[in-house]
Amino acid sequence: MQTLSTARLFEDQRQELQLEQLTESMASIREITVSDIHRPGMALMGFVENFLPERIQILAQTELTYLATLTPEQVRAAIDRLFQFEMPLIVVCKGLEVPPYLVQRANQGQVPVLRTPQSTTPFIHSLTLYLDHMFAPQVTAHGSLVDVYGCGLLFTGRSAIGKSETALDLVERGHRLVADDVVTITRRHGDVLIGSGNQLLRHHMEIRGLGIIDVQAIFGIRSIRLQKRVEVEVNLREWSADEDYERVGLDDRKTSILGVEIPLVQVPITPGKNITVIAEVIALNYLIKVTGGYSPAERLNQHLIEIMKRKSAARSWVREDTE
Repeated sequence: MQTLSTARLFEDQRQELQLEQLTESMASIREITVSDIHRPGMALMGFVENFLPERIQILAQTELTYLATLTPEQVRAAIDRLFQFEMPLIVVCKGLEVPPYLVQRANQGQVPVLRTPQSTTPFIHSLTLYLDHMFAPQVTAHGSLVDVYGCGLLFTGRSAIGKSETALDLVERGHRLVADDVVTITRRHGDVLIGSGNQLLRHHMEIRGLGIIDVQAIFGIRSIRLQKRVEVEVNLREWSADEDYERVGLDDRKTSILGVEIPLVQVPITPGKNITVIAEVIALNYLIKVTGGYSPAERLNQHLIEIMKRKSAARSWVREDTE
């Protein structure tokens, strides 16, 4: 199970979320394991049946206003009721003052308490985005990812088949390199696959016979981008007379990455074949299907069927015409 420490969250988001530490330590008795958050208002009131202690707890205007209506003994009882559970983190929004007993119990129970001046809804939205990113499933692919006409093409294939050379040729034609050799693919909400490069390699490429090159230094800032949605896998492979390659395009092949299906196009490599132009056509053809709902192969097939029907009707009419 993937986990996230409260200390790491505090370090990563301290400035962006304007976090202030209220407890003595950021060490937590329980690490963060889910990206969801929880408002413990009902637990403070006494109903703990549906309390979710594994989530980050958010205290805002509603919870603290309720505590302000209680006597000191009732406040301690409500807070004790909350701390019977092991929680990873408590965050107080809107810069509100918290009861001193809450901080005291948090120190005793090793539950860090943070405070932010941000409003509750924007804060929850920003925090959830960060947690979704941290807990998103990831996989590493050996290939090259290029933004071609706004379509993310992931080039795969055996080592030395020409993935990097194809990507370099596309960059030279004005397209943008996202990653080469090592592509980190993350699954986001809505079955979206986002590809990015390795932080160490950045936008460097290895070209056999030449060595390592810096794409940004050679082609400029417009030749690169940090991440891109992975939309089509282009699998480069050697030509084989025994293999049945798609020639019409009616049977769309699919591949699955992190449980998300995307189109798969297998391109056989032969001497003199212009893979770069084919890659551009793959991207444009995909965009036509997605934006216009238009499939050239299906349109041609339907056109041929209609022609055959008309010819069949004409022959029947000629046979029956006895005048």
